[in-house]
Amino acid sequence: MTWRPAFWLVALAVLVVDQATKIWALHSLVPGEPHEVIGQFLQIQLTFNSGAAFSLGADYTWIVTLVMVAITIGLIWYARRARPGLAVALFGIALGGALGNLIDRLFREPGFARGHVVDMINYNGWFIGNVADIAIVGVAIVMLVVTFMGRQLLVPAEPEHAEGEDSDVVSDGAVVLDGAAANDVATPDADEADAPSPVTPEAGVPRV
Repeated sequence: MTWRPAFWLVALAVLVVDQATKIWALHSLVPGEPHEVIGQFLQIQLTFNSGAAFSLGADYTWIVTLVMVAITIGLIWYARRARPGLAVALFGIALGGALGNLIDRLFREPGFARGHVVDMINYNGWFIGNVADIAIVGVAIVMLVVTFMGRQLLVPAEPEHAEGEDSDVVSDGAVVLDGAAANDVATPDADEADAPSPVTPEAGVPRV
């Protein structure tokens, strides 16, 4: 499990694009004023969201902020096990989107951890989002599709060593000796090696 530079680079790229579009919207748009891109189906309209997606939890901004912090930590944690390639890119995109909205929650008006997220993309009046939302929702959809296709995005977790795994006793009951003990058994003492071996007298020869 290693950190991959690509993961952080992708996250940084998404974060920069998200914050750049928000800065542009704040300096170029009038809040609430729509600008048609594809008729009314897709419009640019600056608004501020105190809740989560679809303005859920608008009265509990600090709770939404805590949830976003937990999601961000979770993404970073699981990204260590992301398989090279697609999985690394997906986790990086998701992290960039999560950080983009988390920065708004932490540092924008009306106060720390109660900030309103800057949204500017109006989807036919159904909801208004931003680049970070596109990153998060897009990654979630792709991950679902990839999972249904049977592809694994994470490297299996390494199993923890069971207690007593290093025991000298093998499962079949045989005792495994360590190196020092094996040498003691295999090599006799020097005194024993130099001592003459007892001679068995031949039959008919009287003992002295």
